Amino acid sequence: MPDMILALLLGFGLDLLLGDPEWLYHPVRLIGKYISFMEARLRRRGGNLRKSAVLLTASTVLITAAAAWALVALAGLFGRWPRLAVMALLDWMGVAVTSMAREARGVERALSNGLEAGRRQVARIVGRDTDALSEEEVVKATVETVAENTTDGVISPMIYAALGGPALLWAFKAASTLDSMVGYMDEKYRDIGWSSARLDDALNYLPARLTAILMCAAAWFARLDAKNAWRVVKRDHANHKSPNCAWSEAAAAGALHIQLGGTHTYFGKPVEKPTIGDPDRPAGRADIARANRLLYGTSLIALAVIAALGLLIG
Repeated sequence: MPDMILALLLGFGLDLLLGDPEWLYHPVRLIGKYISFMEARLRRRGGNLRKSAVLLTASTVLITAAAAWALVALAGLFGRWPRLAVMALLDWMGVAVTSMAREARGVERALSNGLEAGRRQVARIVGRDTDALSEEEVVKATVETVAENTTDGVISPMIYAALGGPALLWAFKAASTLDSMVGYMDEKYRDIGWSSARLDDALNYLPARLTAILMCAAAWFARLDAKNAWRVVKRDHANHKSPNCAWSEAAAAGALHIQLGGTHTYFGKPVEKPTIGDPDRPAGRADIARANRLLYGTSLIALAVIAALGLLIG
């Protein structure tokens, strides 16, 4: 089995056991600091922000990938096992299964203490305004976030780690962080963030579609409605401004027989979005646990497929 895939298996195992290493200064924070520094510098410099956007995107991705490659190369000077250990640690910090599931469970627990507590907790993981959300809307926001993060927080990193090791994984993480910080199409970020948004869309294009397929399979193993999940994916996969987000959200909505999407409020302004899925029943707290089952199931199926391919490759 190639070391890149073996390292991914080890890193995934560490994530299942320990979650994100919160006791370490997470690399994503360093990436975020660099993005903030460069954005401010490029804005002060003036000039064509659309050209500056390319510099911001390229420098962030290339520096991050180079740093990951250098760490692995340095460890390789001491032999295969130190190199493999560093690769596994970098993969561990780049895959976010357990941390996402914990955040979702935190919302579920908070709701048991009251709606206001649930609103505060879900605000940690969503960008929309949460002050006026109903309990059902809090649940839906959590399910949507779990479904979306199954793609860009788990399956995409796993695919890139398997294809190119930690360097490619962290290049993807840099692109994802860029998108979350500057990849907006509002007046402030439209020029400085366009290339980051485009790159993130491109990198998630294939993984998003694979995630939807894997999530339908996971629905079957989780004793949810896999057939309806696939039906909704085929019908509603384009019901989002992003070319990628609706794929996994549609699979989750169909598997759970709930409706996601619709109008949300951001910074006090309502934003109309298409709905995803059918309102067969109201979403309830138990759907958060079901969404986590889909998250874990999808991730484990993906890991099994990658491991099988690794064994075939030798």
